Amino acid sequence: MRVTKLALTNFRSYKNLELEFSSGPTTFIGNNGSGKTNIAESLIYLAYLSSHRVSQNLPLLNLGTDQAIIRAEIERDNRTLQVDLEINASKANRARLNQNPTKSQREILGALQVIYFSPEDLDLVRGEPTHRRDFLDKLLITRAPRLAGVISDYERVVKQRNALLKTRAPENALAPWTEQLINLGAQLSAERVALVAALNPYVAANYANLNEVKPASISYKSSTDNLTDNAAENIELLTARHLEVARQEIERGASLIGPHRDDLHLQLGDFPAKGYASHGESWSMAISLRIGSYNLLKSEGAEPILILDDIFAELDTARRQQLTSVTQMAEQTFITAAVESDLPTELLSTKYYVTPGVVSKERLSDG
Repeated sequence: MRVTKLALTNFRSYKNLELEFSSGPTTFIGNNGSGKTNIAESLIYLAYLSSHRVSQNLPLLNLGTDQAIIRAEIERDNRTLQVDLEINASKANRARLNQNPTKSQREILGALQVIYFSPEDLDLVRGEPTHRRDFLDKLLITRAPRLAGVISDYERVVKQRNALLKTRAPENALAPWTEQLINLGAQLSAERVALVAALNPYVAANYANLNEVKPASISYKSSTDNLTDNAAENIELLTARHLEVARQEIERGASLIGPHRDDLHLQLGDFPAKGYASHGESWSMAISLRIGSYNLLKSEGAEPILILDDIFAELDTARRQQLTSVTQMAEQTFITAAVESDLPTELLSTKYYVTPGVVSKERLSDG
């Protein structure tokens, strides 16, 4: 898989930008605030229909506009696919595949598959469970785009059910939402449990490759014990658990069980990574999660592109080399860096120089 063309209209700092890409690594070099990460973000948004930097659409739009467009030409499986996404400030996004309008923007999920690294990846280790749940769900959607619907429906049900709990709605009003919460939650939990089991050996191997002494492992930590990769079994477990917490839920006005309360547990030796891992170990774990994700997708026949966003400046030599080795496996990699010296010397790439609003293969003077 590779992106051959990218066009941005009113996206972030770019009123109009058109770029063509070849296989292999492409680097964007520019000062902080120059707009290089905006290019990476446009590809991430196209892959996940969400940004890795902001939760709302408005910051993605060029100042004074109410719409942005990302257009990409993607080569995969010996065919060319054109994907257009219209991002709107006050209405639903709209998408096209090969010029044909889609019923939902979710129909473009899977057209572009990416694995990205960014300085925010430390939050995977040190941050709140929401970061790790988001990591799992994005990887689920990359593997099976249909699960975006399950995740979206589940989030909607939790929101609606919590609203009813806050008003102390009667049981007959809660019952249909409770049923949906359990059914969708059982399915999502099963998918996450299966994903974590498949990902774990890749994370462990990558962590060991970074010459770390302690063994690393990951596991699924749920608010309901003994969940499995079988949705039907999970329905029984979640139903029983719900009966146990029903009174507490009414008292607290919130849904207390389900995937929205779960976590990805990261283990280093005998201790949890969160709270015990050093700065270097935290980076090694974050890198292992991302490279492990790439390895897993690759083992299943996918060819995701890699995006390394301002990450080399954060890492020591050993961890830089580990990332560089992955770029040699990938058909295409996009890399951003503030200064050229942040890039490993062995990394051969097509270089673009970025100043505000301008992307050029020639280095432009700051004057």
